[in-house]
Parts: sequence; C-alpha cells; structure tokens
Amino acid sequence: MTRTFAAVLEAPCAAFALQEIQLDEPHPNEVLVRMVAAGLCHTDLTVQAGHLPFALPGVLGHEGAGVVELVGGDVNRVRPGDHVVLSFTSCGRCSHCRAGHPAYCATWIRANIFNGGVRTDGTHPLSRDGQPIGGRFFGQSSFSTHALADERSVVRVDDDMPFELLAPLGCGIQTGAGTVLNVLKPSPGSSLAIFGVGAVGLAALMAAALNPLGTVVAVDRVKSRLALAEELGATHTVNAATDDVSAVLREITGGAGLDYAIDTTANMTVLRSAIDSLGPLGTCTVVGAAPKGTELPVDVTDILAGKKIVGVTEGDADPEALIPLLIGLYRQGRLPLDKLVRQYSIADINTAAADVHHGETIKPVLVFDHE
Repeated sequence: MTRTFAAVLEAPCAAFALQEIQLDEPHPNEVLVRMVAAGLCHTDLTVQAGHLPFALPGVLGHEGAGVVELVGGDVNRVRPGDHVVLSFTSCGRCSHCRAGHPAYCATWIRANIFNGGVRTDGTHPLSRDGQPIGGRFFGQSSFSTHALADERSVVRVDDDMPFELLAPLGCGIQTGAGTVLNVLKPSPGSSLAIFGVGAVGLAALMAAALNPLGTVVAVDRVKSRLALAEELGATHTVNAATDDVSAVLREITGGAGLDYAIDTTANMTVLRSAIDSLGPLGTCTVVGAAPKGTELPVDVTDILAGKKIVGVTEGDADPEALIPLLIGLYRQGRLPLDKLVRQYSIADINTAAADVHHGETIKPVLVFDHE
C-alpha cells in the first residue's frame, strides 16, 4: 500500500481538494509511477461539471508524465527508472487494437471512463481512510503524486524531455495532431478550418502547418488565441465574437466551401456551422466531447453533396507510435509545445481550472513537489 496525495473530486460541481489517499499494490499488469506533471484537460473539467459520469469521490487526470517506481510481474513495456507518458488504456486484443486503432478499442468507453472507478476484476486501486474511491480514470488517475497505471496506458520516452511538455501529449496534443495526421490527411493546396483553438485546436493547427495546405483558418472568440494561431501557421483567423463566421469562410474559400473542418468545441451550433461551411466532398471531424445524449440537427439534403461527418477519439492514435513522433517534431522545432503550456502547482488545480474557463490559459500543466 502506497500513501500519496491526490486532487480528489468529491462530487459533480465540487472543487478539487488535495487529500491523502492510499494506492493498492500493483497488479501484474500495472505500473506505479511517481508523477512529475499532469495536464488538465477539457474531459477532466467535463466530469467536474457533471456532464460526464465517473465514480465519485474519485481521482481524475489522464495526461500524466513521470518516472516508473515499480512494475507488476507481467509488465514488459517499462522498468523502474524509465520516464513515461501516461495515455488512455485499451485491451490490446480486439480487432481494432490489433489493427492499430486502440482509440476505438471495443472496451474503450468502459475501460477509460465508465469503469466504476475499479479494475476489470472489480477491485479498487484507490482508497481514502480505508474506504474505496474512484480510480483508473483513463487507466491512470494521474492527479496524484503517485499513479497506479495500466501497462497499456504507459509509453516510455527519452529521459531528457521536460515532463511539463510531455504530459499534454497523453491526450490533448495527440488528439489535435492525430486528427490531422491520422484521420484527415489533407491534400496539398486544400482548405481547413479549425473551430476552437484551445490546446486541441492549436495542436491540430501545428500539425496542419506540417502539410502544404492552401488555407488554414482558425475560428475562436478569444483574441489572444487567434493571435497565437496566426503565429503558429494560420493563414486566416476569424473572431466568432465579432464576425459572421459563415460569411467570412465563404469569402475566404471564394464560395467553394471548405475541404476540411475540425470542431473542438462540443457546441452543437458551432458544429452545425462547421458542417454547413463544407464544400462538396468536404469532411468535418467531430473532436469535442459533448454531454452524453446530445443530438445534432443536420440538413440531410446538404450532406448528400458527399459531405462526411467523422467522429474522432484521441486522434485515432496508437500512443506508442504517435507520442514518440510528436516528441521528434518538438525536437525539430516543428511542434512548439512550450507556446501552449502554463505550469501550476498541483495545489493550485482549482486556479488552473478557473483560468481555462476564463480563456486565460491554453494548456495548464500541474507539477508535483516530492520534496
């Protein structure tokens, strides 16, 4: 049993509270990781807001980075002392996992979110004062000074990368970049608009800048984000707070419509606008996660023009393949992650969450003090 401190969420709409908890001993397929940094992602805040059910009280966090301290008897991916990024978990056995698409694992929803906060065998990895609390969020629950992670969530990385830049690779950055690199694979000279340029949208923009697109449009309501999008490679920016987005996009594309669109907002009005802005044979990827049960009204006649609406989870990424690629792009200066990240102490997690809501921070990364 390992005693550690974690940012516990007691109930929906509550603040995070730093408390002492206990971690079970690693099972054969688990890894004990000393956390150094963890990204705060929109999905964590969606659970906090009560829009996505998870076993509470519990520990969230699914963009972890740290150092392996102990491994279970069946673990062969990593060993103690390895630096790792923590990402989502998957079974590794279903047809999608075997085909290189673990983000569409047959067990994905159940294993990562709707797992009751317990292992597949029903045992509890986390407890507080002798009572079980929810764990295994995305196979890791990394808002904790130590995390008990599923082996399938662990990606070994080079020892010289800063942990605060590694952490967001586990979800937000791989989601945005993977949507462009793995799903859309845009044609040279084509047009792409990204609706919502927070961390996921800007990661998509940086990936788009690696391709010879003719037009890359950033759409948002926050001026500072639009300015950064322009710095990172957007050819056009549209302020949704002041501009008629549809009219501006028609002008930019000469009335032809977009070839590609990415919606990160999970706002159905914005998503409908993205779909409507497509030209014939255009593709809109739906990346933002709306509350369960949300429905989207679509003009069926309009999509008969060959338009495609594609849902995307985690950028259709295989973390063991994509995360090292993203690290390589960062080293080459082609993925400037440092422009997105702002560091906070884990004790300031509620301040970090508020800064995200107010648009003051793009990607908050929580850092842990082990002294």
